[in-house]
Amino acid sequence: MRIRHSLKTSLVLAAILLFINCGHSNDSAKKYKLAFLTNNASDFWTIARHGCEQAEKELSDVSVEFRIPSDGSVEEQHRIVDDMMTRGISGLAISPNSPDNQTAFLNDLAQRIVVITQDSDAPASNRACYIGTDNKAAGRQAGQLIKEALPNGGKIMVFVGKLDAQNAKDRFEGIKETLAGSNIEIIDVKTDDTDQGRAKANASDTLVKYPTISALIGLWAYNGPAILSAIKDANKVGQVKIVCFDEDDQTLAGIKEGSIYGTVVQQPYEFGYQSVHLMSKILHGDKSQIPPGKQIFVPTQMIKKDNVDDFIVKINKLKGRS
Repeated sequence: MRIRHSLKTSLVLAAILLFINCGHSNDSAKKYKLAFLTNNASDFWTIARHGCEQAEKELSDVSVEFRIPSDGSVEEQHRIVDDMMTRGISGLAISPNSPDNQTAFLNDLAQRIVVITQDSDAPASNRACYIGTDNKAAGRQAGQLIKEALPNGGKIMVFVGKLDAQNAKDRFEGIKETLAGSNIEIIDVKTDDTDQGRAKANASDTLVKYPTISALIGLWAYNGPAILSAIKDANKVGQVKIVCFDEDDQTLAGIKEGSIYGTVVQQPYEFGYQSVHLMSKILHGDKSQIPPGKQIFVPTQMIKKDNVDDFIVKINKLKGRS
């Protein structure tokens, strides 16, 4: 009886261990490792991270690695991707910093894993799809804000991290289209290579070189706060108008206090959320959500003093502050 009891106990324990081990094995076997790579270290990406995290909670078979480059260079993006590839990622959602120079790199990746672009597209590459803003349309909205801020016209300067990024090119084109034929003149575009200190210095230098300039325009998330800081230092708040992009806290505070005329906001939460869901579907063989043009546009919104309070409530929820 003791032998039978011992054997029975051993069999039960073996079955429990087998069940546990199989559970872990199946879980790891069906886990797709996905990655989301930004193009700079702006706080803008905090919201996208929440979107990735929510999608990861909803999908039982994926894990998501969220990576932010420190210097925003193409070389660093490539190093990060190479590192993630060694750890066996199955899908990558990337905001390419220089799509023309990264096309071959993305094409090589697309032969091995699922590649989608988010925030900034690389339309000449073999990426499966783009998820993000229609940046030319967003540029037109910025152009509308500029015209509202400068009803009598004037000269403006545009600021951005890298003008060869597709989102920057498209936004600038949208602005130019909207301002065509108006009495508003674009002097030039100044780039800062995502260096926020340089971004402020560019704005400060412009205020000195062009003392009668009417407005400074920021195309990337950190440009608005950098411009605002430079204008405050020069005691030109209200005298020089500001139009920018995205929902940095300082940008929203500037709109609330009246020192920034307006901003065009995206929905980075949706960039993260939809990117993870789409990569998962593609890995399961479902490409039905990819439209014929291989672009999924997430709408943008103009934020001014009359709607900034409601927007701040919304954005605080997305950032987990309430």
